[in-house]
Amino acid sequence: MENKISIVVPVFRSREILPDLHQRIVKAVSPFDPNFELILVEDDGGDGSWKTIVELSQQDHRVRGIRLGRNYSQHNALLCGIRAAKGEIIVTLDDDLQNPPEEIGKLVSHLEKGFDVVYGTPERQQHGLLRNLASRVTKLALQEAMGAGTASKVSAFRAFRTVLRDAFVDYRSPSVNVDVLLTWGTTRFDAITVHHDPRVSGESGYTLRKLVTHAINMMTGFSTLPLQVASILGLVFSLLGAVILVFVLVRFLLDGSEVPGFPFLASIIALFSGVQLFALGVIGEYLARMHFRSMDRPSYTERASTEQRQQ
Repeated sequence: MENKISIVVPVFRSREILPDLHQRIVKAVSPFDPNFELILVEDDGGDGSWKTIVELSQQDHRVRGIRLGRNYSQHNALLCGIRAAKGEIIVTLDDDLQNPPEEIGKLVSHLEKGFDVVYGTPERQQHGLLRNLASRVTKLALQEAMGAGTASKVSAFRAFRTVLRDAFVDYRSPSVNVDVLLTWGTTRFDAITVHHDPRVSGESGYTLRKLVTHAINMMTGFSTLPLQVASILGLVFSLLGAVILVFVLVRFLLDGSEVPGFPFLASIIALFSGVQLFALGVIGEYLARMHFRSMDRPSYTERASTEQRQQ
């Protein structure tokens, strides 16, 4: 009998949490889908998580493990698991038990109301300031594709129909955001409120550098907002320069006041040079992404799989 649900979990330095995560998922999902599959994608955390995943796959045939060649980041690991899923519905959640597995049934049942993607929006975020800030940047970039109401409720705890991955089957860019890719296949999004628990153990893998990189990737990798901002700034400062020039000329013609030479010239040069540098920087970021895309770098590479061990 084929499974209906595939649960994808990106794993990063969660060796101590995995047994409890597996047990709670089994207890929560088995009543309505005893043949579900649990795909654990180990993102090269280097803490022995892979060994635990292999042990779980030997104990439970429903567990499938994939080990990536190096650390690619959460969304790249998710994309790997999503492409490997065999169920009709895919559920994704974090490995830190902040997304309670007991809420999976609520997400799956809500899909039956005519939606293609359902997010589990936390009642209250249990993250730090930097993580919340990066989350807001992500949601800002998603608003154009999803609508402001839905984008504000996006989370890592999501359920969606597997058929949606056909929309990004050929996607190979190293910059990955699953939520953006899902917008390529549907506009039927919804969200429901779920619990959000504190992290059981360990620390989040999101460092300040990763948070900044994620925010930049979202703004330049999947949105034209920076280009629009650069255009608007260029227009605003051009108008400002024109106003200053007209004001100086009018003052000179009416009362014969002298035009302040060097200070006036320096301020105008600084003004327009700053706008040009800002616009060039934004354009350069987009050109860099085109360069990396032309290199055809993969989104991820697999080093090992528990299925290979079982064969």
